[in-house]
Amino acid sequence: VQLQASGGGLVQAGGSLRLSCAASGRAFSSYAMGWFRQAPGKRRELVVLMTSGGITNYGDFAKGRFTVSRDNAKNTVSLQMNSLKPEDTATYYCNARLDDDNYWGQGTLVTVSS
Repeated sequence: VQLQASGGGLVQAGGSLRLSCAASGRAFSSYAMGWFRQAPGKRRELVVLMTSGGITNYGDFAKGRFTVSRDNAKNTVSLQMNSLKPEDTATYYCNARLDDDNYWGQGTLVTVSS
């Protein structure tokens, strides 16, 4: 099982980025999928998780600015991030979870300059 994240980079405050995660090794349609992030010196935190049924749970900081989408046929999950702020700077991790299964991608760095 592998989750491959991409799309990170450097962006100015107020800009946008789109992260993508491709999962392989099994079908993930039954899994909750989404994103977490970790800034230097801070704990990993939830950005958003989407259940297999499409129910989303966003971190408070993400509401209204970030949008998650998934394509079960392609085993992908994406994160559209708008109105980015310097405090959004972090490594973003793709995640897929179901019961005792919990898979992480390698992380993609997002840097927002002021």
